[in-house]
Amino acid sequence: MFELLFKYPAAVFSKGDLVLLGSWPAWLLGALAAAAAAALAIPVWRSLHTRRTPLDRARAGVIWGLQTLFVALLLLVLWQPAVSVATLRPQQNVIAVLVDDSRSMAIRDQGSSRRDRAVEVLNGGLLDQLKKKFQVRLYRAGGELERIEKPDALNAGVPVTRLGEGLKRIASEATGLPIGAVVLLSDGGENAGGLDLPTINEIRRHRIPVHTVGFGREKPARDLEILDAQLPARSLADSRLSAQVSFRGYGYGGRKARLMLKEGEKTLASREVALKPDGAVQTESLLFNAGGAGAKAYHIALDPLDGEENVQNNALTRMVNIESNRLRILYIEGEPRWEYKFIRRAVEEDRNLRLISMLRTTQNKIYRQGIDDPKELEQGFPAKVEELFAYQGLIVGGVEAGYFTGAQLELIRQFADRRGGGVLFLGGRAGLAEGGYAQTPLAEMLPVVLPGRKNTFRRDPANVELTAAGRDSLLCRIEDDPERNLGRWKKLPYLMNYQDPGTPKPGAVVLADALPTSGGRLPLLITQNYGRGRTAVFATGGSWRWQMQQPLEDMSHEVFWQQLLRWLVSGTYGHVISSTPKSVLSDEITVQLRTEVRDRTYLPMADARVEARVLGPEGLAETVELRPDPVNEGVYLADWSALKAGSYVVEVAAKRGEEEMGRDLLSFRREDGVAEHFHTNQNRELLEKLSQQTGGRYYQPGQVSKLPEEISYSEGGISTRETRDLWNMPVLFLAALMIRSSEWLLRRRWGIV
Repeated sequence: MFELLFKYPAAVFSKGDLVLLGSWPAWLLGALAAAAAAALAIPVWRSLHTRRTPLDRARAGVIWGLQTLFVALLLLVLWQPAVSVATLRPQQNVIAVLVDDSRSMAIRDQGSSRRDRAVEVLNGGLLDQLKKKFQVRLYRAGGELERIEKPDALNAGVPVTRLGEGLKRIASEATGLPIGAVVLLSDGGENAGGLDLPTINEIRRHRIPVHTVGFGREKPARDLEILDAQLPARSLADSRLSAQVSFRGYGYGGRKARLMLKEGEKTLASREVALKPDGAVQTESLLFNAGGAGAKAYHIALDPLDGEENVQNNALTRMVNIESNRLRILYIEGEPRWEYKFIRRAVEEDRNLRLISMLRTTQNKIYRQGIDDPKELEQGFPAKVEELFAYQGLIVGGVEAGYFTGAQLELIRQFADRRGGGVLFLGGRAGLAEGGYAQTPLAEMLPVVLPGRKNTFRRDPANVELTAAGRDSLLCRIEDDPERNLGRWKKLPYLMNYQDPGTPKPGAVVLADALPTSGGRLPLLITQNYGRGRTAVFATGGSWRWQMQQPLEDMSHEVFWQQLLRWLVSGTYGHVISSTPKSVLSDEITVQLRTEVRDRTYLPMADARVEARVLGPEGLAETVELRPDPVNEGVYLADWSALKAGSYVVEVAAKRGEEEMGRDLLSFRREDGVAEHFHTNQNRELLEKLSQQTGGRYYQPGQVSKLPEEISYSEGGISTRETRDLWNMPVLFLAALMIRSSEWLLRRRWGIV
């Protein structure tokens, strides 16, 4: 129908440029159209002032508009409009036909497999029609791009889809081969992350349009699929962890399914979840104990439901490095108080935390506990970077800001900002606003804006209530079950005192509120990321009653403080920290090793020599040298190929000359035959985006008969520019007829013929 009205396919107009072939200048066309509009307005304006006509202002405007439009259309035809479009020269260009040959193409979701339907499309006339005009090269895509002679060679057996790699290869061949266009037959299941913006830009640079033909259903009838599971890359031993699992279902809305997390054959967490309506992504959390140290592979799965079409996408694996480091926290307290005693007691049994404390017993006397060396803290609070940065966490109790020198205050700020440590401020009669911290450099790092007044510390009872953020936070999770945990907090004894911490900053998170028995509500536990580290305020010195006023076997106080202090040091790393973008490579080979190196004062170190020792399956041992990242100072990178499936452990060492700056361990896992089980629906969005951004078009299998004609309009390869007349398009004559007919009918209706 489009070609009947407009003479040419839609591709001619989308890829061509409008030109005027008339000998007169374009500005004259506009001028004449404006003059005609003015001339036609005169009789219409006069008719408004003639008593014998029933024409009002609105109707007069409609008549004038139709007359002006008709004259403008006639003038346009006189100027001979045309479209200039680039077309491929017959038999001088190559059309690359890429067919997805991955395992997802073997799925039977519309009577026959996607591979069979692709072969049927190719053999059903598409290849023959293309060969009449162009040279055709047929490729199988999925893993490595491979040229084939006939579609029958396709077997849908490649365990991964790398469409991006195939398109890059075609783009590279275009430098010496006149490739006019690419035809991609696929379900769009790119799962190797290669169809990115640089790949698309490379194709666009060669002006190669990619026409896509999509296969497969856009959504299944009955299926559950885990989309992702987020866990921390590393954690301390015996920590409580949360796996945030995202999934969606089709055909099971309102049903219930069991979500589980296992380590080997041992189930660490399990819960029943109610499924949302079709296609709705939902995220559920699974809480579990990390256990002992080591590289742990956690298996997250949804139990299959009856009638599921694909049960292979119900599970995935994630790696977490569980570390047994004993992290050191420096606690400075301004006066002997119960809070100090019970905090120390709470973390005594935690084998991953070491609390070193300074207690001011008199104005000039300090009592030290937990020190490793008699000279540690002998001169008081650290005044040098090397001394303070030897700790991973810092607790500032009821000690006034004036106790510290200006250099020490700045050092505390740098401890969080540059070192990446955690700093916790406690409430007290000399803490927070009472201690004058609002006028110090530490005001910037606090998660609150301190009040500009005194008398913020009150020795009155206050109950504690979790906020919405606190109910979801692991930091406040005394019980694994959310409802039981909420009830446990409500039963805690009241605090002995509380302090007004001020107003939380925009980036801060309030986890708990204090509810004084006298009325009102104040933020109690507030956290915030700051620089490379984190800061928190716990605006009380009276949580010791949670231990004193409860049975001896109740562990609420110990669990809370252990989790709070583990959070405080959880992201505080050494001089060398390594990572990979993914902990599990699903049918991928290349992994990027990334290491950040800092010197003794934790400034980025650009002159290090960084080597990684990789241990893998079947006794693999290989040394890899990491090169400096030209963009980020102190960052070193290397791409390495994991050729075999299995688990890998990487030990990274950084040196400056002969001095070793530090070491780090990381682990990852490669799995084969996994990726093609996920995201098996047709990814029409990806295929359409690829076509639109490269100048191609998306087709359904039933529309490919138009492709051989429309593919000719391309600037890739060897092309020539053609000019095609538009002045004699049927749609212009129909438009002129409709304009005049509309005017006559309106005049008849309004009685002004």
